[in-house]
Amino acid sequence: MRFHTLKEILSGQLLTGAKHSFEYLSTDSRLVRVPAKTLFFAIRGANRDGHDYINDAYEKGIRQFIIDRSVDIQSFPGADVFQVKSSVVALQEIAAHHRQAFQYPVIAITGSNGKTTVKEWLGTLLTQKRHVVKSPGSYNSQIGVPLSVWEMNIHHEIGIFEAGISTTGEMHQLAQVIRPDIGIFTNIGPAHDQGFENRKQKAIEKSALFGGCKQVICRAEHKTVVQTLEKSNPSEIIRWSTQDQDADFYYQIDSNHCLASFQCKTAKFILPSAFQSSVENILHAITAAILLGLRQEEIQRGLDMIQPLDMRLTLKSGINQCQLVDDSYNNDLQGLSVALDFLRSQSGNTSKTVIVSDFLQTGETEQVLYQKFDEMLVHSKIDRLIGVGAFISKYSFAVPNQSFPDTDSLLKNLPEFYKETILIKGARNFEFEKVVAALEEKQHRTILEVNFQALIRNLNQYKSLIESNTRIMVMVKAFGYGGGSREIANLLQFHNIDYLGVAYADEAIELRNAGIKLPIMIMNPPVSTFKTLERYNLEPEIFNIAGLRELLSLQIEVPIHLKIESGMNRLGFREQELDELVSLVNSASKLKIASIFTHFSSADDPGEDQFTRKQADLFDRCYDKIAGAIGYQPIKHAVNSVGIIRWPKYHFDMVRLGIGLYGFDSSSQRLLDPISSLKTHISQIKQVKKGESIGYSRSGKAQRDMELAVIPIGYADGYLRVFGNGQGKVNLHEQLVPTIGNICMDMTMIDVTGQEAKEGDLVEVFGHSPSIQDLAGWAETIPYEILTSISHRVKRVYISE
Repeated sequence: MRFHTLKEILSGQLLTGAKHSFEYLSTDSRLVRVPAKTLFFAIRGANRDGHDYINDAYEKGIRQFIIDRSVDIQSFPGADVFQVKSSVVALQEIAAHHRQAFQYPVIAITGSNGKTTVKEWLGTLLTQKRHVVKSPGSYNSQIGVPLSVWEMNIHHEIGIFEAGISTTGEMHQLAQVIRPDIGIFTNIGPAHDQGFENRKQKAIEKSALFGGCKQVICRAEHKTVVQTLEKSNPSEIIRWSTQDQDADFYYQIDSNHCLASFQCKTAKFILPSAFQSSVENILHAITAAILLGLRQEEIQRGLDMIQPLDMRLTLKSGINQCQLVDDSYNNDLQGLSVALDFLRSQSGNTSKTVIVSDFLQTGETEQVLYQKFDEMLVHSKIDRLIGVGAFISKYSFAVPNQSFPDTDSLLKNLPEFYKETILIKGARNFEFEKVVAALEEKQHRTILEVNFQALIRNLNQYKSLIESNTRIMVMVKAFGYGGGSREIANLLQFHNIDYLGVAYADEAIELRNAGIKLPIMIMNPPVSTFKTLERYNLEPEIFNIAGLRELLSLQIEVPIHLKIESGMNRLGFREQELDELVSLVNSASKLKIASIFTHFSSADDPGEDQFTRKQADLFDRCYDKIAGAIGYQPIKHAVNSVGIIRWPKYHFDMVRLGIGLYGFDSSSQRLLDPISSLKTHISQIKQVKKGESIGYSRSGKAQRDMELAVIPIGYADGYLRVFGNGQGKVNLHEQLVPTIGNICMDMTMIDVTGQEAKEGDLVEVFGHSPSIQDLAGWAETIPYEILTSISHRVKRVYISE
């Protein structure tokens, strides 16, 4: 699109000449494909203002900008600038104008849960017959939807876009951008309840997406959804059901066999293993595929290719100190852009390698396609490319590369990898899961999944509670609260956090070696580690006179953080020690105090609010005395996660975010997303007769003939012994089943009588159900202990939705 055509689309003022044209849209100066062809939208958010990053975007080569407040355009010679009332609205209007150029069918998906899964699975079915454009990842917001719709082009034959809202009035804008022909309303549940008066209002708001649809698909059993569509939507409602034979589509499921009855016809399908915990999602996708004219054999071919979404964009430990970004489910330029962004956020100081297959069924000509691909590799500063397939092997690229005709050839002649971050992205029929298996570090089948998108949502919730000039220190001690400090720190660095906090020097050194450049405060550094601090640019907490004297004697130049004892009676300088403290500090002309802080002991307890105020008053006195004596004002901070919520008056210059980032709020005032789920698989099934004993000390007794399963997790993995003998429960097939017998070091037995369990079945130890809070309650402890107990031998897998 030519920049000058924006005058015909937007209300606003063209501030400069309009010499350029653009192919790409960006709202993040860090995530740019081809700068010279990119239009940058400076968007003001609750905590960040995109106008502050215009200079960064300009330095990267962007010359086209949409702004909604005044900027000094003379600082950006040669740039095209258009000023509007709202950059977000302008983004939506440009995408809506672009959408009008295409007449092929567009499907819109909304609902409380399952949007992304339905979109991905339906996309897999439809690619058996048509060229599909779809939302990358979970791009379903006021910004994500227009960015997704912008990807539509003349080579596509059908579009699939998801739309999500968090409060009233948002869906109308998204409906104008997508203009769907067919809708899918997945379900209505508790997600984002806080943004609506009630569940009924939320359903009405979501249904606004379908105002112009010809047909809307929903499940007949979801009465609120059906009733809302009947009252507020003129479209034809297509109801499907597993219970009501009179529904438009009636599905009978026996094991993994499905018989569909519709419009006086029937069709038989064999469902993929992925459907077992997601029957609703797969049937939404099948219904839409049938309505769009796919034949039974085409749908079945797509079903055979479906995999669980945990195959999408996950970070895993690889061989030879490598990290793997596993996106082996499909391959298209939209998804590749998201995957490359994720690769850059996690690579730290390691080299970046991409293993990629041919791009299939994109609708674009080969030459244009691979030219765009080459530009993306160059901009992402990829160090090595490994291409697999007949088409990609024909082309040369600007980055060092080698190619293989097929996956088997790659596996037989596998190149060497060492200390690299490797993106593995392939079209489904290339079976790149075999490549992942060859490069993945071998560990047992118990894994801890860490959801990066949930973590960022939690971070943004806390950002919304503080002033824009208040800094954030995030605690990544104790192996990132069990989640993996290196991976989480890389993500936080990508999102411009101000400080990291760890407990010990070895944790900080590991982060430095992983490429973390953020300031790091060490909360409990042994004196023996002081000499290493300067080498790694680390900042120690100093909490007593002896430690300060030792630091000064070494004559090292590192910023320090002074801890004040205000009532916790743990570490810190008492008020009566301040005169000696100030004297020592002033005797060292090169010593820099980075911050002065304290820790509230009971910020979460309303019954101790008076004591918290007393602590704050004491801290104020101590801070003022030190700052007055040294002649400058170091960063001042006191509150932790719950303090951010309950004590805004004590946010001062910086807040310290810990357990809240990981999904837990002891004040119960914020609806946070748990970021971790612990999963394993059944190793063996056993039939046990009534009266037989189970486990060590014969503590488990069969009260009836029963069936038990052995799962490979025990107290050495962090599953506490207290959970034995029925005290703990795990999730099998969406049912909680009890443990039986004592928890062993490496194994646990569970009662699966009547559950139709089989060896290899997935078992959730904690996550959605049971939650970590459930386990903490059963063990009479706190979520911190459950999280930090998960041992290092449990494999961590990092998911970006």
